[in-house]
Amino acid sequence: MINSEMLAIAKELVQTPSINSTPGEKMIGLKIEKLLRDMPYFQKHPELVFVKVMDNDALERRSVMALLIGEKSDSKKTLIFHGHTDTVGLEGFGTLEPYAFDPDVLIEKMKEVSLPAEVLEDLKSGDYMFGRGACDMKSGDAVFLGLIKKLSEHPEELDGNILVSFNPVEETGHFGIIDALQTIIDIRDKYNLEYVLAVNNDYICPLYKGDPLKTIYTGVVGKAAPCFYIQGKETHVGQVYEGLDASFMAAKLVEEINFNRNYSDNFEGEWTYPPSVLKMRDLKPWYNVQTPKDAFLLFHYSIHNKSIKDITEQMKAAALKVFKETVAHVNSEFEWFCQKSGQEYKPYSYKENIFSYDELKTLAKANPEFSETKLDCIMKEEQKKGTELREIPLPMIKYLLQTANITDPAIVVFYATPFCPHNTMQKEDSHFIDELKAIAEKTEKETGDKFRFMKFFQSLSDSSYFKCDDDEESLNSIRTNYPGFDIVAPMGIEKIKQLNVPTVNYGCYGKDAHKWTERVNLPYTFEVLPVLLMNTIDYYLR
Repeated sequence: MINSEMLAIAKELVQTPSINSTPGEKMIGLKIEKLLRDMPYFQKHPELVFVKVMDNDALERRSVMALLIGEKSDSKKTLIFHGHTDTVGLEGFGTLEPYAFDPDVLIEKMKEVSLPAEVLEDLKSGDYMFGRGACDMKSGDAVFLGLIKKLSEHPEELDGNILVSFNPVEETGHFGIIDALQTIIDIRDKYNLEYVLAVNNDYICPLYKGDPLKTIYTGVVGKAAPCFYIQGKETHVGQVYEGLDASFMAAKLVEEINFNRNYSDNFEGEWTYPPSVLKMRDLKPWYNVQTPKDAFLLFHYSIHNKSIKDITEQMKAAALKVFKETVAHVNSEFEWFCQKSGQEYKPYSYKENIFSYDELKTLAKANPEFSETKLDCIMKEEQKKGTELREIPLPMIKYLLQTANITDPAIVVFYATPFCPHNTMQKEDSHFIDELKAIAEKTEKETGDKFRFMKFFQSLSDSSYFKCDDDEESLNSIRTNYPGFDIVAPMGIEKIKQLNVPTVNYGCYGKDAHKWTERVNLPYTFEVLPVLLMNTIDYYLR
């Protein structure tokens, strides 16, 4: 039977709009804090509700945490239940946008518009709740809230503790959980807790049409954001062959890397999706008939086990390949033009200036005029101006190229935010996998649902910030090739190492996250998922 209380909480959360980077993110934090403080246990123990307002955040967004201390013994074993509270925007809803946060009204309004066949089938079934955030991931948060309320009524039955954590700013950079890491560490240290396992309820979905299984993920995919600053050679369009078009090189880099299976990462039979371009533009501030001098590219690169050092070398190799192909293409076209126009053909040649950010900085440092202070000032000035985080490195790279006296065409590989560490349960964690499989098997017998296990949750999540599998060489590579790594958007690597908690994603179950047809499956999410979580609690804390 559907847990009506959890469903009611889910609707209440969906009805509190919390689109990322809007004031609603603060409001959802206040809503969750009230729900926790209204519980009799936390009225008795108000000191066990913790609110961490994000540092230097104009919107005053906050992580809300609460610690339920079991009274059956003085066990320090603690499970962490965590989820994010923000959503993406309302793009795609069209005329249904006014109802996007009201599940009961939205489902009626959807009956009045044309729907894809599968969406219509799900709507008619009555098994789904629609609405922005219903699937990703407020229903998962609601299950945690309903569960902690129930458990807090009888703390004497718990042989251990549960920390719930609800965090903002997941959708654009995971900055909420990063900001909360120190608080989670402080709670551990203050109460002498042993964090056993971090359980996320970020949404899960069918892996293919008709998929009969639900997936339990014993880790999370990593993400790097490799970027390219491309310095071309500008020219007037009336002498087009005399230049090297930065936009053309950018386009060829997209052609080379985007969706290319050769850049997918494999670990023990599980493959990542190939890279995809997320940002591409020339850097001309206005229109004129000069070819683009420079351009900028940013890719999403999923990681299962590959080191950042290896990814950097891959990206440099791709840049070199594209550089050579671009020059060859320009010369081939120029040769044709010369033949047609009766001009003498002399091919253009360029030094192959392909650098990582670290290599470029090393070259710049060889110039006595190089100034680390100047570089820092450029970064801070861009921050002050409100420059988009991923573009703050661009003027820094321009400064380094100028200081290194590199005026010819060049391509610089660097990284930008976010960097999400990958993690999964390794051989030393094999007992967790055995335990989770036993828990899943028990749940299968009780509910009839069937589970599969996979190593990596592919859709990115805050689970990245509880454990990091990158070695020091890989981490050093991201630090040295990510301009302003500890300042522009700190990733909290040292805090992640201090936590080092194995992660698992159970998740509410639904379809079409980030689409206007987003919906959560009610029977699984509010019947089966609570059983799975209770069986987990019984295994570790009873």
